Amino acid sequence: MRSTLDRIRHAIGFELIALVLIIVVLSQLFGFEAHKVGALGIAFSLFATGWNFVYNLLFDKAMMKYTGQLEKQTKHRIIHAILFELSLLWITLPVIAWWLNISLLDAFIMDIGLVVFYLFYTYGYNLAYDKVFPIPAGTTSQA
Repeated sequence: MRSTLDRIRHAIGFELIALVLIIVVLSQLFGFEAHKVGALGIAFSLFATGWNFVYNLLFDKAMMKYTGQLEKQTKHRIIHAILFELSLLWITLPVIAWWLNISLLDAFIMDIGLVVFYLFYTYGYNLAYDKVFPIPAGTTSQA
């Protein structure tokens, strides 16, 4: 298992590389100002991290209220993931549209594009990370 420092390096690298790629693509291919895209990316990254904490707390409270337990079955995990993504979309779409001076529809299409980007990026980043920083053989569990 990876160490805490390795996990921190992984998370920071993931966010920084994604941010650079998004800034380059959105500014070069779509003509958005790099500083505006960068500020939006940083703000949303920080917001998503904070919202993740709050959302998980609220979801756990709802689980206790409606099921009397915190153990999530597959259906709970699917609901959890869908509601998290929808809540982020609902909160961020108007901000994207306003900040980049685009329509809500254009912001929605951009967001769908980012979801697809992150799907492939996450796979590729984790594959590359595991090759560059392999888990040492015989490593025991470390938090």
